[in-house]
Amino acid sequence: MSSPLPTTARQWVLYETDNGIDSLKLETAPIPSLGQFDVLVRFHALSLNYRDIVLSSGNYPRGRKFGCVQGSDGAGEVLRVGDGVHEFKVGERVATTFFRSHLSGRFTAAKGQSDLGGHVDGAFRDYGVFPAQGLVKIPYSLNYREAATLPCAALTAWSCLFSDADEHVQPGDTVLTQGTGGVSLFALQFAIAARANVIATTSSSEKAAMLKTMGAKDVINYREIEEWGVKARQLSPDQMGADIIVDIGGAATVGQCLKAGKPGNGQICLVGHRTGGTAQGLPTTWDVRQAALKVRSIFVGSRQQFEDMNKAIDAWKIKPVIDAKTFKFEDLKEAYRYLVSDE
Repeated sequence: MSSPLPTTARQWVLYETDNGIDSLKLETAPIPSLGQFDVLVRFHALSLNYRDIVLSSGNYPRGRKFGCVQGSDGAGEVLRVGDGVHEFKVGERVATTFFRSHLSGRFTAAKGQSDLGGHVDGAFRDYGVFPAQGLVKIPYSLNYREAATLPCAALTAWSCLFSDADEHVQPGDTVLTQGTGGVSLFALQFAIAARANVIATTSSSEKAAMLKTMGAKDVINYREIEEWGVKARQLSPDQMGADIIVDIGGAATVGQCLKAGKPGNGQICLVGHRTGGTAQGLPTTWDVRQAALKVRSIFVGSRQQFEDMNKAIDAWKIKPVIDAKTFKFEDLKEAYRYLVSDE
């Protein structure tokens, strides 16, 4: 005899940000009725991103709606499907998509209003109803905890290397990554699987050793080498520069990225803003022109890209790099603080 379906769910909601992380509120709310094209999901694992911290601090640069259930990244089990849903079956394993309206093709402003935890209710709840188009089946080779890391960090990295415009990383290309955050580590794994060479930057010998173990050809300590962009170019084949640069730093790092890139067909993928939007010595528009690089803004990726990525993860047998520490659902604030302390 099957268990009755739940009627309420615990959820973490952010109404305001005056108290930062402490503004998060744990509530119990009724589970909405299932529409024709909806899916009821029981979450088994959730994952935090730097974006979640920025949302809670009130510094999210792209706007948000107050009162949203937080979180973009979750993996769980299908409990029930609407009458019009044929893609998913009860018992299947699924993950959330970051932009539930970005199904394929180019990113648009309208698609950007469908971000989980920002403008629509997100994944930080134990049960949730989602439109079927806002979910994907998770890779066969990953468990729930591993799959919960995919919707934001992994897909962002994938979009840097495998764009909708077919500007894909090629065997022998040089990819430059920054640090050991989720996007950078996934980019390293995807690049190596695609038989590219990776140059990585980091701030410590311990992290450098990890990056080398993961397959980075060269690692630059940016605390020791201020002109790390110049060094990266010197380390690239024939000192021509990196083909793809995954920039998670923002204002304070883009200048070095311009120095590191390959003129003509190199590209800088702008992903994050860890250093903020302003910095001393920002490059001018003339500097950007003279670098002769393509600069792309990356906004995670589409549902189609997510599905393509999941196939590759299975084929390449990629396992996400996950912190060993876990938290109970009710201790989400402590997870936030742990992530902040590790930044």
